[in-house]
Amino acid sequence: MFSEPGTPHHVPHFHAYCQDDVAVVGIDPVEVLAGELPQRQRRFVEAWAELHQSELLADWALLHAGHKANPIEPLK
Repeated sequence: MFSEPGTPHHVPHFHAYCQDDVAVVGIDPVEVLAGELPQRQRRFVEAWAELHQSELLADWALLHAGHKANPIEPLK
């Protein structure tokens, strides 16, 4: 997740990468907005986002306020 200061951004989202595949994943609701991932990886990313939804939304707010995002436990 990253922010472009001074640029209005779209709905809260993050980018997920798997080898050459990229997806833009909305945070609330958790859903793939653009791009694609292999089905298994997409399911893992969606499950992870559901588990960490409140942290993702908090980081989104921090980034758009010009602060650094807090780390979130990665997929294992």
